[in-house]
Amino acid sequence: MAFKDLSNEPHIALLQRSLERGRLGHAYLLEGDNLGTLETVARSLAKTLNCRKPVLSGDGQHAVDCCDLCPPCRHTDQDTHPDVHWLRPESKLRVIRAPQMRELLEVVHLKPNEDGYKVAVLAGADRLNTQAANIFLKTLEEPPPRSVLLLLTTEPQRLLETIVSRCLRLRFGTGSTRAPSTEDRLWLEEFSQLAAAEENNLIGRYRLLGLLLKRLGEIKSGTEEKLEERSPLEQHDDVEKSLRDKWEAERAAAIEAEYRHQRNALLGLLQRWLRDIWLTTLRTEPGLLSFPDLPGGREIAGRIAPRQALANLETLEQAQRLLHTNVQEALALEVCLLKLEL
Repeated sequence: MAFKDLSNEPHIALLQRSLERGRLGHAYLLEGDNLGTLETVARSLAKTLNCRKPVLSGDGQHAVDCCDLCPPCRHTDQDTHPDVHWLRPESKLRVIRAPQMRELLEVVHLKPNEDGYKVAVLAGADRLNTQAANIFLKTLEEPPPRSVLLLLTTEPQRLLETIVSRCLRLRFGTGSTRAPSTEDRLWLEEFSQLAAAEENNLIGRYRLLGLLLKRLGEIKSGTEEKLEERSPLEQHDDVEKSLRDKWEAERAAAIEAEYRHQRNALLGLLQRWLRDIWLTTLRTEPGLLSFPDLPGGREIAGRIAPRQALANLETLEQAQRLLHTNVQEALALEVCLLKLEL
């Protein structure tokens, strides 16, 4: 995909103006709600910097978009370009560790293999552990010539301020309050109706848990299918074992990172639903509600007090914080649903 295919993103024009003036920054923090969108932007920039037949600026001096067809462009899409390197979280904790960072920086400091740029992409940069972040910070302060460092994150608040301050920040997407998908909207309607019908019944709580875990399972399966199709493992059968192992680890890490992001979005949907219930207990104007026509919420608001509705929000926020640790997902969600006052 080229920049021309991303024209609905306002920061693409900013990137292209920087390219046109020959003033591209050495490090960018690309943030947004969808890691896949951020990866697409990063690939488009990497292709533009290394394209053999790029779209040129008006003075014919600088590349402002890629052709999306030449060998370097194809190799970038296939993750086989020798000057474009991706770093994703690995290990059981899904973090970016110091050995990975040292390996990346070792190749970034080498001269480009072709007449272009070294591009390093940190997908899920918020998963940098402290040691890896400190190692990376040294290169961020003194980047090698003809190199561009791209940090992708859906949770920029988790990055060290010393790293954020040394990057140009660009936000992509429509923001955290974007409309839910049709599937998520239908799921929330079912969840709300079931919650209203079951009240504080223990069996009902486990029905809610089952409904939530079922939706998360569907999200994970869809994520695995989508990212497995994009993996270089699906395009290259005859590769060395070390490279295959690396790609497998990266694919597993990418699946986990995207799943966690999608899970956060679903729990964010529940958070907006609980906020609506709290606002309804306060007799707030319907215009301030995220889902004023959603069945079930008003019934719940009619039988609990504002302090209980506010406590529900705090309970869900606590569960979201726990899920950023190594806690078992099902257990954290079970405890959360059992504590809710419905």
